Amino acid sequence: MENSWQIVRRYSDFDLLNSSLQISALSLPLPPKKLIGNMDREFIAERQKGLQNYLNVITTNHILSNCELVKKFLDPNNYSVNYTEIALQHVSMFFRSEPKWEVVEPLKDIGWRIRKRYFLMKSKNQPKERLMLSWADFGPDKYLSDKDFQCAVKLLPSCSHPYIYKVTFATANESSALVIRPFNEKGTLKDLIYKAKPKDPFLKKYCNPKKIQGLELQQIKTFGRQILEVLKFLHEKGFPYGHLHSSNVMLDGDTCRLLDLENSLLGLPSFYRSYFSQFRKINTLEGVDVHCFGHLLYEMTYGRPPDSIPVDGFPPAPSASVVAVLESLLSCEALKNGMPAVSKILQMSLFSDILLTNSEKPQFKIPTKLKEALKTAKECIEKRLTEEQKLIHQHRRLTRAQSHHGSEEEKKKRKILARKKSKLTAFESGEEHLAKYSNSNNSAGSGASSPLTSPSSPTPPSTAGVSTIPPPPPPPAAPPLPPQMDGAVHPDPSPADSASREALLSSIQNFQKGALKKADTCDYSVPRIS
Repeated sequence: MENSWQIVRRYSDFDLLNSSLQISALSLPLPPKKLIGNMDREFIAERQKGLQNYLNVITTNHILSNCELVKKFLDPNNYSVNYTEIALQHVSMFFRSEPKWEVVEPLKDIGWRIRKRYFLMKSKNQPKERLMLSWADFGPDKYLSDKDFQCAVKLLPSCSHPYIYKVTFATANESSALVIRPFNEKGTLKDLIYKAKPKDPFLKKYCNPKKIQGLELQQIKTFGRQILEVLKFLHEKGFPYGHLHSSNVMLDGDTCRLLDLENSLLGLPSFYRSYFSQFRKINTLEGVDVHCFGHLLYEMTYGRPPDSIPVDGFPPAPSASVVAVLESLLSCEALKNGMPAVSKILQMSLFSDILLTNSEKPQFKIPTKLKEALKTAKECIEKRLTEEQKLIHQHRRLTRAQSHHGSEEEKKKRKILARKKSKLTAFESGEEHLAKYSNSNNSAGSGASSPLTSPSSPTPPSTAGVSTIPPPPPPPAAPPLPPQMDGAVHPDPSPADSASREALLSSIQNFQKGALKKADTCDYSVPRIS
């Protein structure tokens, strides 16, 4: 069940995926089946946690996360196309115009790319010679025009270099490219490191090797020097690469030869893109090649890829000079400062004393107009990489901030801070009120010599023959005064505003009985008998 924003997976889907991934020989933590009580709320919550952990293990494995099975499981809408059928259609159309080639068998899943397919071929003129055909469609970094793209692809067979694997034939159309090379029974440098058979599926060959063992020091030095020399050659020619890894290095005796120069022309993503896209200092294709060489050197040295990037500490190596090179490429400091140039790595002690005996003269003539087009395409590839790195950096900052503010310790800090702020606000409010009250008292006290009854207060009328002492009128909230003498009438005081009320209150508080003058009275209230 799925919609535009969510995909719902059942346990049976996970079980099917897990069965398909058993070819990798990895022990994956899929929760076991349960037939009875599998609808209990507690069990469902626990099962969801187990399945999420299963997905986390798969997606953090670099090889599994890139395989077609996992991508189709996670995103079936965008990975529903059958690329084997599409590749067969394009290859069949090619054979109509080139009848001298013949398909022997498809090489199923020998590579890691979803949109790339391989076939074992033979030529009708030389039926015993085995060839390998690779087909791939365009990737997201294809920036060459169709005319320049076809010109560049057809130029590949003319490239001659002792450390570049020979291309027998190459052609392209408006949506894909097809390249034919000699098939090497010994396989690639990765096959040598993992002691794998070249025709086996990628997951079976490299996910869980039976024996982990690096190469000998002399092999590391020689192979490393050869690969650096061909990278230097391509950089000087202005030909973008960006796809170095041990499966793209064909092994011919003691000589390494680079594969898949067409990948950058097709705009395909690099095998290590998920690594170098995390570091904003690796923002050129030259820097990408050097960083990928660090991965390859690590694999040659230790017989396996690094657990994570950057590498905090390197295990013991056959030579300290190997670790020195690895530190300059994969350490935290190196990734913060940027990658060194290929020429600088060649000067390091690990490679500087290696003498290359191959006498073949490199040749790769690129027309001036095509050079300009390749330069523009390279700049576009680097621009997209920089934009992707910026987005990743922003996302990581946001995630860290959310994680920090959501932690229990941070919540406690915010509560304590809120309490302190509340107390401080209450204290400041009380001080302000006290200051206002004090100011009003001072202003009322300055008029103490004036009559007790303020001009605004009405004076009660007196009854003939009765003399009364007029008391000050009370404020509205004050307690009632003692009863007045007979005949005295007091109107309700109604102050003009709050300031008048405060003044009245002050007068009452400052009232002194002893300050009153003594008055003589004649009491006529008692009946007199004459």
